[in-house]
Amino acid sequence: MKFYIKNLTVLLSIVFLLVWTTPTLASEGVWGIATPADILVVRPLGVAATLVGTAIFIVSMPFSAPSGSISKVADEIVLKPARFTFKRPVGYFSKMEP
Repeated sequence: MKFYIKNLTVLLSIVFLLVWTTPTLASEGVWGIATPADILVVRPLGVAATLVGTAIFIVSMPFSAPSGSISKVADEIVLKPARFTFKRPVGYFSKMEP
């Protein structure tokens, strides 16, 4: 009997959370596959792009320092991927800040 009560409690908790959060997500405009795809695919790729960009930036510093373009290179290959990954709301791909 305890097993059924525990399962029923878990099931009702999940249903309650889904019913409670669905209207909130609908009002925000996040729906469909955008959010799971963002969390499972795009964000990890963004972290990888940020890390690879950081490595490339470190290697390119001796070449970009004489021309005075360190900040431009850093913005393009480190900061833009980092902003895309960490500052953008989950599920939104059109709200990109420069």
